[in-house]
Amino acid sequence: MRATEAAAISSRHFIGKGDKNQADGAAVDAMRAFLATVNMRGVIVIGEGEKDDAPMLFNGEEVGNGEGPLCDIAVDPIDGTSLTAAGRQNALSVIAVADRGSMLDASSVFYMNKMVAGREAVGVCDIRLPIAENIRLLAKAKGKDIGEMVIAVLDRPRHQGLIEEIRAAGAGTRLLLDGDVAGGIHSAMYGSRIDMCVGTGGSPEGIVTTCAIKALSGFIQGVLAPKDEAEASRGVAAGLKLDHVYEADELVASNNTLFVATGVTDGGLVQGVRRKGPVIRTDSIILRSASGTIRRIQSDYSADRWS
Repeated sequence: MRATEAAAISSRHFIGKGDKNQADGAAVDAMRAFLATVNMRGVIVIGEGEKDDAPMLFNGEEVGNGEGPLCDIAVDPIDGTSLTAAGRQNALSVIAVADRGSMLDASSVFYMNKMVAGREAVGVCDIRLPIAENIRLLAKAKGKDIGEMVIAVLDRPRHQGLIEEIRAAGAGTRLLLDGDVAGGIHSAMYGSRIDMCVGTGGSPEGIVTTCAIKALSGFIQGVLAPKDEAEASRGVAAGLKLDHVYEADELVASNNTLFVATGVTDGGLVQGVRRKGPVIRTDSIILRSASGTIRRIQSDYSADRWS
């Protein structure tokens, strides 16, 4: 959590300033410095280097202080760099952790078609079914009218047909500008207004989301979506299965997962980092699958210790 807090605090100067690379760079540097103090022998399976050519936190990098448990690490110093640059909601700093060797390395195929929902969807929904059928099945399992169902989807041209199908089924949509990690977690939390999160987004985000979903006893499925034949060939060479529905235990085999997120900007999951007089306040959430717990932590840092 200190690492995600540091990343959020360091990126605060760039919120709404229009430069997502500066925001991301500050978050990466801060997160890496604090990860070095954590009692673990971690290897980054999902890092910044694969996606954004960041100089640090690359796939395969060893993090931690060299003591403690062997861990797979997934990091996203800012999930929603464009949101941060624009000053929009739902940007997060995220770290997910699981036992060593348990996270699927899907880095050779960047996109994945995902379906995420709460525990009511387990054994009920299936990504292979039409979206209208999945909405009907989930509504029945939750005891809701279809007209009350809300489905989160990234607002992208590729999802236009999907959005039309959702609305034709009678459900409403919650269009996400960015950040489908937050959208997926929302859909699995008890009492959330979002019932399901669907669509094609980043494969790395799918692995990160799975660590949270396991703590919530929720539902997630994913199908890799290579953008061209070259990417498909790289995926096959890396041992990935195309046209295969990856279940939660295939995305992250361990049932000992941690998901930590600190708000960069305000959102439904957590509030954003903010200056309040002499302190900088952060809002974080920690999900742990081994105990099935959700912890929410607010921290105040002395502002004069952060430039």
